Amino acid sequence: MTPIQELEAGQLYQHTDPARFGFETTEELEDLDQVVGQPRAVEAMKFGMGIKARGYNIFAVGPPGTGKRTVVTQYFEQQAKEAPVPPDWCYVNNFEESHRPKVIQLPAGKGIAFRQDMDELVDSLGTALSAAFESEEYQARRQSIASELQERQSEYFQDLQEKAQEKGVALLRTPAGLAFAPIREGEVMSSDEVQELPEEERKQMESQVEELQTELQKIVRQVPSWQRETQDRLRELNREMANFAVGGLIDEIQERYSDFPKIVEHLDGVQKDIVENARDFLAGPQQEEGNLPAALRGAMSGQSGEGGSLVLRRYRVNLLVDHSQAEGAPVVHEDNPTYQNLVGRVEHIAQMGALVTDFNLIKPGALHRANGGFLIIDARKILTQPYAWEGLKRALRSREIRIESVGQMLSLISTISLEPETIPMNTKVALLGEPMLYYLLYQLDPDFPELFKVQADFATSMDRNDENQELYARMIASLARREELMPLDRTGVARVIEHGARIVSDTQKVSVQMRDIADLLREASYWASQNGHDVITAADVQEAIDAQIYRSDQLRERVEEAIERDIVLIDARGDKIGQINGLSVIQLGNFAFGRPNRITARAWMGKGNVVDIEREVELGGPIHSKGVYILSAFLGERYAEEIPLSLSASLVFEQSYSGVEGDSASSAELYALLSAIAEVPLKQSLAVTGSVNQHGGVQAIGGVNQKIEGFFDVCRAEGLTGDQGVLIPASNVQHLMLRQDVVDAVKEGQFHIYPVENVDQGLELLTGMPAGERDEEDKFPEGTVNRRIEDRLVAIAEKRQAFAKDEKEELG
Repeated sequence: MTPIQELEAGQLYQHTDPARFGFETTEELEDLDQVVGQPRAVEAMKFGMGIKARGYNIFAVGPPGTGKRTVVTQYFEQQAKEAPVPPDWCYVNNFEESHRPKVIQLPAGKGIAFRQDMDELVDSLGTALSAAFESEEYQARRQSIASELQERQSEYFQDLQEKAQEKGVALLRTPAGLAFAPIREGEVMSSDEVQELPEEERKQMESQVEELQTELQKIVRQVPSWQRETQDRLRELNREMANFAVGGLIDEIQERYSDFPKIVEHLDGVQKDIVENARDFLAGPQQEEGNLPAALRGAMSGQSGEGGSLVLRRYRVNLLVDHSQAEGAPVVHEDNPTYQNLVGRVEHIAQMGALVTDFNLIKPGALHRANGGFLIIDARKILTQPYAWEGLKRALRSREIRIESVGQMLSLISTISLEPETIPMNTKVALLGEPMLYYLLYQLDPDFPELFKVQADFATSMDRNDENQELYARMIASLARREELMPLDRTGVARVIEHGARIVSDTQKVSVQMRDIADLLREASYWASQNGHDVITAADVQEAIDAQIYRSDQLRERVEEAIERDIVLIDARGDKIGQINGLSVIQLGNFAFGRPNRITARAWMGKGNVVDIEREVELGGPIHSKGVYILSAFLGERYAEEIPLSLSASLVFEQSYSGVEGDSASSAELYALLSAIAEVPLKQSLAVTGSVNQHGGVQAIGGVNQKIEGFFDVCRAEGLTGDQGVLIPASNVQHLMLRQDVVDAVKEGQFHIYPVENVDQGLELLTGMPAGERDEEDKFPEGTVNRRIEDRLVAIAEKRQAFAKDEKEELG
């Protein structure tokens, strides 16, 4: 077997040569006019904006910090500039069904003009009506109508009185009403005098009074009819005067909006309602609002201003969406996508102990403001707001915006409330969210694939080639200018690119998680100013990186301190049987660090099972348990093809008090187990990471940089001996972007990193013995680790067979 060659210092970190850049500082670079590292997402955005078919809304998929919002906003705003300005939307009163306000669509800018015209009309109504109803003509005609009634009544009663006088009867007005009484010599006769009259004369007089009473009743019955006739004439006079007063005002507005049938129809309704209720307007705001507090009067006045008439509110216009100042289509970010913030709401005012409302209190939602344009929403936020997701889907399905409360939507409220007319919707919606949310929605919500057909998938990294590094430099320049930061020199740009590769743990890739890069630039600019620099250098960038780590690594220091004080037991020197240093990664927010873990194994005669103690006590996750099963399969395949595997073994992470997950320690566990079986010691100066397959191949793992650095820090604390190092999978070499102090230690021969491809290579490094390969007789050579393992397993199997035979004879 070819000896393993340790990695050289140049293989541990992929530098970016500052000399490759043709600029001195980023001030010389033009702003970047394209999106870096997101070709798939960009194509999806172009497609999603270009296609007009139903349901082709966009879901921008990617981890936080990948620039989803920036890219979506950028492309939406570019499209919005070329799109026409959408129409204005107004709500007006429905005079036939006041709880169903009507909606009017107007060209952009016409809505505010219409509202102003109606405000002027309302402001003029009181003056015009007062002038008309207080004019001499109106008063004269009203007096004339009233006089006619009086004259008619007087004429009829005068005729009746003359008839009565001719018959010697007087018509008297008493507290009980009109009455007839006989007279003699001009004096009303008393009842005693009437009784003293001859019977024939008395009967004749009673008959005359009865006739006159009958005629009086006929006249009295006609009086209500005369009064109704007079009232009708007065109402007609009021209508005539009201039409005369407001007809010209309304005709002028109708002529101005003659091209809008709904406005003309509405103005007809306004005129009809004003004419029918003209006398109500003359009461004045003091009488209407006298019992209301000032704050309530102002609130109910709404757009009419302070002190506006409550009666006149119904003629005003609620301008729901105003695009008079807009240029192009709207792009709306809804950061608080509650149900009402999306679809709008109807507000209420407490009046005399009750909640009241009208069409003036209808408020728009994000869907109204974005109608005809683009709406951007965070998927997680809308999913956490009650009924907001259902409200959005309902609007997208129906292509109309319906304003109603949650109670109305769920049919929980049966009381009468406003039911505004729906508004047609034409909005391109983009949701921003993590991949998990996208795939969960796609799997669990049947409406989701129909409404969000475009997936804009944002990557976290891009290739680190020459072309992309030039683009990356321009991107850094653009960020610095946009954030008003110091420019970077070539060394600073190179260091940022290197850190971008470190973020994604890949020498051939660089991070496009713009949030992390922007934060680094801001902090580097701060340190450059603190250091008195005019530009950001590599040293400033490194200081920002070190400061970020220092603010986050208190727990790492506590772990290293515990190891240094022998509270957590880790050996970095000597040899031990069945004991090895595994490596793990601890993630704390955006900071991760590696730490060594002592792994021990014990083996004894048994039934061929490997006990994973972590799993037995429910501290091991399923992937870790899978790794243990795989190494069990490796044992059986390599050493027990012809003999039973007659041993039992246990594996454990010592001093592990939390869950263990992942299979990156499976190769370390296998080495410890093989050491326990062969009774061959392992070098404690070497730590191991890497997963293993059933054929003994060592496979790539994550967090390789942090793991190496974690063991290096422990070794450095104890004192570097020149023997210490780490075994990593050979396929992880391309991911190495190690700290400079680790690179320097390797360069000086104080620390070593070995790439291994299979278990046998690792065994040779850890034991100092050849692993051994089977010869023509299918046996491992003497003096090899594999031979010692096989011999021990054969011995255990023979011992177990003998034990079983003796036990059987005793029982027999």
